[in-house]
Amino acid sequence: MTDNATRQGVWPLYLGFAVLAALWLGPLPAMSRTAFSAHMLLHLGVVALAAPLLAIGLSRLGVRLEAMDRLRSCLVAVFALEMLVVWGWHAPTLHEAAARHIGVFVLQQASFLAVGLAVWLLGFAVRSNGGIALGVLGFFLTFVHMTMLGMLLLLAPKLIYPAELCLGAFGFAQLEDQRFGGILMAGWSGTVYLFGSIVLAARLLRTPTAAPDPNSSKTE
Repeated sequence: MTDNATRQGVWPLYLGFAVLAALWLGPLPAMSRTAFSAHMLLHLGVVALAAPLLAIGLSRLGVRLEAMDRLRSCLVAVFALEMLVVWGWHAPTLHEAAARHIGVFVLQQASFLAVGLAVWLLGFAVRSNGGIALGVLGFFLTFVHMTMLGMLLLLAPKLIYPAELCLGAFGFAQLEDQRFGGILMAGWSGTVYLFGSIVLAARLLRTPTAAPDPNSSKTE
């Protein structure tokens, strides 16, 4: 592949960095300190938009992790860590700490990017049928747990977070601000991770199975 073709092929990498710059250098970080919906836009922009783009670009650059086929337990651990990070940072105490302290906020955003990139890059790097099947399951379970979190936020009858962190953006009142964040979590992330599961499932169906040994049916 020529240098020009390489540059054209990795445009998702450049777009991913542009999305990150827009998210982190734009108005959302400041808005997320007082508006839960802005926080959710920032969070999902990192894990469900920038991270997949970066993963696609890196894979086209030749970043392959074939060893993951021999370390499937690591793939399971990555999806488990992603769930822990997402639910952990949306616990009221940690969410409030990230909104009030810049150092905690930086750690939050860095962990979102790390687990998001790991899920997309490692999930699509495996090549064996067993590894792809684990990826399908991992993306589907990620779709499930993010949808569950979104529905919890959407259906909560009262504020889960301190009122001063849900002052509203885009014209929303406090409870509606929290509920809109839940809609974003369930709708946006659910769609993206379900799509990832479907893509991997289609890859699994296209993967040829090993031919049976013709000698295995012979009798002694």
